[in-house]
Amino acid sequence: MAAAGKGSRDLALTMLRSLPRVCIGNLRANPGVLKKSKRGRGQHGGDKHGAGNKGSGQRQNYMRLGYETGNVPFYLRFGFEPYYKGHHLRRQYPPLSLHSLQLLADTNRLDTSKPIDLVALFNTGVFRMDTTSMHAGVHLTDDGINEFQAKVNIEVQWVTEPVIAAIEKNGGTITTAYYDRVSLDCITDAEKFLRRGEPIPRRMRPPADCLEYYSSAINRGYLADPEQISHERLVLAQKYGYDLPKIEDDPDYNMLTERKDPRQIFYGLEPGWIISTKDNAIYKPTAEYLKKFYLN
Repeated sequence: MAAAGKGSRDLALTMLRSLPRVCIGNLRANPGVLKKSKRGRGQHGGDKHGAGNKGSGQRQNYMRLGYETGNVPFYLRFGFEPYYKGHHLRRQYPPLSLHSLQLLADTNRLDTSKPIDLVALFNTGVFRMDTTSMHAGVHLTDDGINEFQAKVNIEVQWVTEPVIAAIEKNGGTITTAYYDRVSLDCITDAEKFLRRGEPIPRRMRPPADCLEYYSSAINRGYLADPEQISHERLVLAQKYGYDLPKIEDDPDYNMLTERKDPRQIFYGLEPGWIISTKDNAIYKPTAEYLKKFYLN
């Protein structure tokens, strides 16, 4: 019996050596275990073939979106509200609070010794924007206004008066600037744009509906007169009751007063330049008509 058992064991081992390795790919269920749950067409009274009874459902004549089977549709049941006219074309400004700005500065995600613009905010990896959703920049909000202590030179697209006062009280400066859709596409992923080897486009002027905002010294617009901005800084300090620091005596005077040209998108890079990341070189236009085009 022992010899017979040993022979069967050797036979089993020999079969295992010749058979392929057991894996997920060669596992199969026993015959007859798996059965199809779907019945055949026309069996047991199934003469509808899955289309149900009469009507548009059976004929695949589906109702259009918003149709309410004869009733007055929802969008016609109420009066027209002018507030929503052109809402899909309005520019949106994703918010960034002063609390978040202070946190980015404290965690060294933002270098406060340099001017802060959209490119610097995108490089933090925290701020995001989608130009396909009509996002046109950043809205600096007053959340955390009492805890804000950083001295910054920041450029945003929308701001309110208390936020301006909070930044200038700490000795900083703020500017509101407009960026068109093409410029924003370059800024959202600056590294990807520079790799393409295309000339840096010029920034377009603001449209008529926001030209007044960006030309106002009260809003610290980038098209406003610098002398009027200095006067409005003093008026705002008197209104909120704080001593306005003198920027002229500040050791960071050059950083605090640095501004972009109205046609410029990136700090230190002029419109029309081509940045070659492969050659580590900058190619500048030499033709006079190109210089005139990018500067005007």
